[in-house]
Amino acid sequence: MADQASVNGNANASSPGRVAGGLAELGNDVATLAELQAQLALIDLKEWVQRVRLPLALIVVGLLLSLAALPVVLLGVAALLATAWHLSTGWSQLLTGAVAFGTAAGLAGTAAQKLGPSFSSFRHSWEELTRNIAWIRTVLLYSGRDLPRRRR
Repeated sequence: MADQASVNGNANASSPGRVAGGLAELGNDVATLAELQAQLALIDLKEWVQRVRLPLALIVVGLLLSLAALPVVLLGVAALLATAWHLSTGWSQLLTGAVAFGTAAGLAGTAAQKLGPSFSSFRHSWEELTRNIAWIRTVLLYSGRDLPRRRR
């Protein structure tokens, strides 16, 4: 029995006071990370608003002008087609409406393509959140373990 190692040498390492202090420190670190994550998300949101403001304004103005002028223009084009191609009024209006619909779909598709990349602003927040979660997992995984002793 005299040649067995003492188990009480590390009893202080996992005392309730140290565990509570470690948990309090971890809680403080997690709260700090949450605050920093929120600040980063706010910065990314501001950047996103800057990028999306012009495309959204152009879409709104374009839609308003289209809604205001579209009926008059389409009826005028249909009347010109009916006269020039000797079509009935119904066929000229249908042809004009189909061309207008195709043009509107093309414009909306182009605007949607420009709007999509603006969401890349949140990449920074997502990467930082991933790193923070990995750090918290590591801390929780190794918090109850004794550190290996170095040989001198």
